[in-house]
Amino acid sequence: MAPRTTPTQRQRRLGAEIKKMRTEAGLTAEYVAGLLGVDRGKISNIESGIRNISPDRLRTLATHCACADERYLSALTDMIQPSPDRWWDEYRGRISPGLLDIVELEWHAARIQTIQTVHVPGLLQTEDYARSVFAAVLPALSRLEVELRVAHRTDRQRVLDRDEPVPYVGYVHEAALRMLFGGRDTSRGQLNALLEWSERRNVVVRVVPVELGSFPGAGHALLYAEGPVPQLDTAQLDSAHSPEFMHADLQLSKYRAHLEWMDQMSLPADTSRDFIHAILNDL
Repeated sequence: MAPRTTPTQRQRRLGAEIKKMRTEAGLTAEYVAGLLGVDRGKISNIESGIRNISPDRLRTLATHCACADERYLSALTDMIQPSPDRWWDEYRGRISPGLLDIVELEWHAARIQTIQTVHVPGLLQTEDYARSVFAAVLPALSRLEVELRVAHRTDRQRVLDRDEPVPYVGYVHEAALRMLFGGRDTSRGQLNALLEWSERRNVVVRVVPVELGSFPGAGHALLYAEGPVPQLDTAQLDSAHSPEFMHADLQLSKYRAHLEWMDQMSLPADTSRDFIHAILNDL
């Protein structure tokens, strides 16, 4: 199989897990190359996501690394296989690879949790609301680029609408609910849509009231995608240049603690819904 020029985040993550397995077992790349019957350069390419690895070779490596966690190995094997429904490929070459990586991360997640402090979660945004968010990007986007991103953001909602929708929990700060992106009419439409989303069986919306004061990670937007096993969880933060993806053990522990705080301190789902209604009635 020919090497990839630009591996996706999912492909890079698979490579990182393979490297982690090898290094924790104390095996050198040269040893693994001989074990799998490939040259040393291919091991480096596999671990960087540039080349794929076959399921048989993955299990051979796991055996020699004394990795017997079958759920973990099955999840890694699934990552080797191409996604049967890669609808986001229609945007490839039209929007940044980082945005496509977010979609793929969401699509394969076992559960998604997000924290938003400035605006409503992207997965739950209306077209008009999303359009107002993208219109405020610097440097300014062209009208065509704004509409492309709006379409892409709307299409991301497929993960919540498909036959087996991904469970989703969105923690939203009260400040985000009161920000008038697009003006009062757009904000009313967005809050109504948010309430409709919150009625779905797979969607939970929790509000963090202003009166709670400070909280962990204040000011940062977080997307936490749970993998098939905890070892494959991923935390994603927004930045001005591109999304940042993190999966080191200490990083995941930190953001799990953030989410645990949110779960303990934010309003219950029913109370959050009433809270959103009250803000909507004030507009």
